[in-house]
Amino acid sequence: MSEQMFQGATGVGSMPGGDAREAAKTVTGTFEEFPHLPELPARGPGADMIGRTVGLLVDLYAHVEPSGWRISDRPGRDTRRARSWLGEDLDALEEFTQGYTGPLKVQAAGPWTLAAAVELRGGEAALADPGACRDLAASLAEGLRAHLAEVARRVPGAQLVLQLDEPSLTAVLRGQIRTASGYRTHRAVDRQLVESALRDVAAVHEGPVVVHSCAPDVPFALLRRAGASAVSFDFQLITERDEEAIGEAVEAGTRLLAGVVPSVDTALSDPAGSVMGVRTLWRRLGLNPGTLAGSVVITPSCGLAGASPAYARAALAHCVRAARSLADNPE
Repeated sequence: MSEQMFQGATGVGSMPGGDAREAAKTVTGTFEEFPHLPELPARGPGADMIGRTVGLLVDLYAHVEPSGWRISDRPGRDTRRARSWLGEDLDALEEFTQGYTGPLKVQAAGPWTLAAAVELRGGEAALADPGACRDLAASLAEGLRAHLAEVARRVPGAQLVLQLDEPSLTAVLRGQIRTASGYRTHRAVDRQLVESALRDVAAVHEGPVVVHSCAPDVPFALLRRAGASAVSFDFQLITERDEEAIGEAVEAGTRLLAGVVPSVDTALSDPAGSVMGVRTLWRRLGLNPGTLAGSVVITPSCGLAGASPAYARAALAHCVRAARSLADNPE
């Protein structure tokens, strides 16, 4: 993986509002060296992370119930709406990336967050059925292969980076996903199974694969073994327990997408202050400061769907300035 591809700043995925052109213009105008395909969940079911990913599935369909997305026999209005919104987003991205060359990130829910969120016909999460989990992962892999090919066709100069969003991964590993009744939790999934499914889905992309989680206790070592080129996480949730795994990951060549800029409206500190914790961590781990800018990309702590449009624009611009500060003054 080219070190050049993982430098500077980028977004996590979601943006506020419902205007695809405005979101694409903001993202591509701010992240001139590492834009991403925005998601606009405020538009409703089908534009959210799970709905968008359901729209990508091959030979598997789902519709919206009051409790969430549920497997269907055939594609219906909800699936068509998800695909239509994705088409709008791709049209807007294509418009604002004319002549662009460089890294471009696209996001989709990973296999385990998808299995924890999508219900089987009886109303229980697919997570309850190992066969359903396998089917979902295989369908997702096929869908992502087609999606990446479509983005490559529309933005031919892009070096595509695939991000798998796995905010539920830690809860899946710990057996903390609640059943439909809410009284019990699903059994913890074996770590080797989790790793295997992630590896199979990541393998559809020949380029870099990022796994994102804004939950605590990100399993850095497992993600590295599953083939993640980079791990995206909320930097504020890192504890001393995580530091050894982070150090091992960096030394093995894994890049970090460090979420240091708050994802909801707040007063922003100066850019140098935003990355002070990253510099401190690097020193504590005994890593070479000269490798910092090539190993860490600066992002918001999570998606910006809950932010005001003005704050979202400010947060993205702040990420760029913070990344520049890190590159200029690694120590």
